[in-house]
Amino acid sequence: MTLLLVDRLQLASTSPQRRAILTQLGVPFSTHVPAYDEAPLELAPAELVERHASGKAAAVARTIAERPVLGVDTMVVTSSGAVLGKPTSAADARAMITTLAGARHRVLSGLALVGATETFVGHAVTEVVFRALDAPTIDAYVARGEWKGRAGGYAIQGAGATLVERIDGCYSNVVGLPVALLVDAYRALHLPLVPAGDPSASA
Repeated sequence: MTLLLVDRLQLASTSPQRRAILTQLGVPFSTHVPAYDEAPLELAPAELVERHASGKAAAVARTIAERPVLGVDTMVVTSSGAVLGKPTSAADARAMITTLAGARHRVLSGLALVGATETFVGHAVTEVVFRALDAPTIDAYVARGEWKGRAGGYAIQGAGATLVERIDGCYSNVVGLPVALLVDAYRALHLPLVPAGDPSASA
């Protein structure tokens, strides 16, 4: 069942991917740029994405009164444990995709939802397996420019889907917002959820 999250969500992000997912869900939201420095920390990947998500949400929550406030942080971790962030150049993106080609990697998203009196913090993990890719295929994909602003250098919701052999876990997590975990967060904070199409739902 598709659900609408009734209260207007304050999104501590300007990510086009996250905005698109919330719009598709029918979630009313406002966006905010979090004044948060994602400094490198010596933490395990799951702890790190939770810490960054919490930091983003808390930074926005300190500046506005409206609740709930959502912070999300996503990273890609290779089978060897290397963390891949957002490429800084086409050459960087090419190197990342070459590393991921023919191998399994994990996409982790930390999620923090700040309510009126409580905060939910958790993370989602999706296993992704890339096809074996030759250099011309990688070069052609990089030339499309989808790598810009994308952890790991690819967009599964775009042409990056052709690089993927299979996934195990939440698809929307790979896009940038784990919807199932967001619903869990709303339920944990006892925030209202109504079925889509319910005439009592607020727009």
